[in-house]
Amino acid sequence: MNLNQVTVPSIDVEQSIVFYEKLGLRLIVKALPHYARFECKKGEATFSIHQVEKLPNGDGVYVYFETEQLDQDVEKLVKSGVHFDQLPEDQSWLWREARLKDPDGNQIILYFAGDNRKNPPWRMN
Repeated sequence: MNLNQVTVPSIDVEQSIVFYEKLGLRLIVKALPHYARFECKKGEATFSIHQVEKLPNGDGVYVYFETEQLDQDVEKLVKSGVHFDQLPEDQSWLWREARLKDPDGNQIILYFAGDNRKNPPWRMN
């Protein structure tokens, strides 16, 4: 099995398109006002947004995007006006993460984990 895509809910898909393009995703499907789909710079999985009338309650969706140049990418995004809830920080699970929210409140984590992404010291064999 292979991951095809992750889809997040949005009240305003067009506003979300602007946000995710600023993060560096490439728009490949634009079916306004209901749907948009993106390719990431690396890998085969895609990311999409679908319009909803009401957003989920609680913490909502968490989406992780990995980048080898985390600190530089975050610095560039901050300079372009993107607000982060947490700037890059080393975590106890051996990932370096920065956190922000998309226009609909979905949790977006930009991170770098290197080999620890799939092979942390506590990995089960």
